[in-house]
Amino acid sequence: MEPSFFALGTIFVPVLGCITVPLADLVSARFRNLWALILGIATFVLPLFLIPAVLQSPVGEIIYSYPSILNLNFILLIDGLSVFVALVSSFIGALIILYSFDYVSHNDFQTEYYTMVVLFIGSMMGLVFSGNLVFMYLFWEIAAICSWRLIGFYRVPSHVVKADKSFLITFFGAVVMLFGFIQIYCTTGTFDMTAMRSVPVSSLAVFLILIGMFSKSATFPLHTWLPDAGVAPSTVTSLLHAAVLVKIGVYAYARLFCYTFNIPSEWNVTIPVLVMFSSFVSAGAALVEHDIKRILALSTVSQIGYIFLGFWTRTLIGVTGGALFILMHGLAKAGLFLCAGIIEHGTGKRDIRELGGLFRSMPVTGVSFLACVLSVIGIPPFGGFFSKFMVISGTVETGRTAVAGMGLFVAVMTAIYLFRLFHAVFFGEEKTKGHEGTSLMVSVVFTLAFLSLLAGIFIGFSGNFAQAAAAHILEKVR
Repeated sequence: MEPSFFALGTIFVPVLGCITVPLADLVSARFRNLWALILGIATFVLPLFLIPAVLQSPVGEIIYSYPSILNLNFILLIDGLSVFVALVSSFIGALIILYSFDYVSHNDFQTEYYTMVVLFIGSMMGLVFSGNLVFMYLFWEIAAICSWRLIGFYRVPSHVVKADKSFLITFFGAVVMLFGFIQIYCTTGTFDMTAMRSVPVSSLAVFLILIGMFSKSATFPLHTWLPDAGVAPSTVTSLLHAAVLVKIGVYAYARLFCYTFNIPSEWNVTIPVLVMFSSFVSAGAALVEHDIKRILALSTVSQIGYIFLGFWTRTLIGVTGGALFILMHGLAKAGLFLCAGIIEHGTGKRDIRELGGLFRSMPVTGVSFLACVLSVIGIPPFGGFFSKFMVISGTVETGRTAVAGMGLFVAVMTAIYLFRLFHAVFFGEEKTKGHEGTSLMVSVVFTLAFLSLLAGIFIGFSGNFAQAAAAHILEKVR
């Protein structure tokens, strides 16, 4: 079969399949859940068939163009980067759906929940394979609508306010980004990314597009919505932080500023400073925060800076590290948020000052949490070490040793606030009684923790794929 078949399936199985989730609920709630999981698994399996085609392609990419209205062609851009990110996001998304079976089993609005989760994953698939700026924007906004509904899932008035805040900030960024796309169209006469390779763009267009990227990927000062989104179910925060939402911005950066456009030289000085400053500020905030999910959210803001930095380097080792960071951070941060969900379910608390000694009652969750912490910090042989090492090495290779030093300093801060979190929750006096999660929930978090370790031990598998994706991108900017 043509690669286009699998790429279109990866997009439209979840995008159109989400419509069938309410129909599955008419059969039974159990069938609805299983159907949502089947859609999630299918979304992961389909891009697996694209790996041989991409790696064997002499130019490293496969492009399909389908005529649409007003000459806005729907363009499929299939290369190492799009397939890599699609596999990472869909795999973690499928695990989150599985975990949800028990996590949201006693909540209302479950049909809407599974519908939005499947559509959320589908919006990411549409975005990563889009080779047209307009369709990239379309899927970008679908993701914003899904996150808005899911953040306010519990319907508590204060939660709805925070969901509205997240939508307004990300929507504002997206509209500003759209103005950047229009400015580029006025210069080039096209929205086709494949026709604009190495085209120079103005500083104004770069500025407008960066606002959209920074708002979606919660980069300072447009980051405040992400910690507030912790009011959502832990499965939703896992989707936001690990699988879909915040990864959209860094993916768009790689696709637009590495693969497509040439940006003015002054931005090569400004961008690494901005993203590392964001990493530093958010790490400092995490040091004094007491809410588990807010600490993890601020950690995400901090770690996203490394991904931006890796793609900014435009070196083989740096871009490879940025791509790997998407995988390693996704696995570990999904595990941490799902562990937080077990802790919240088992104790009814999220304030680390009210928790302690939970290792006695939650040993598997404790071990899984520690493994994910070690990966996020970057302790070998966990996968997070290799991605962070490559990003910092790529930064040094560009001659920006001061920025690399800031990255190392933020890594030390990461170790301090995550070990503080782990110690406060699992060691010391047992301040509140807790209990382990269900076997299904525990199995999912242990799987994510084990994969975080396995991904480091067998770094060659994911590393080679990430390196091939980086080589495809860099070939187009030389």
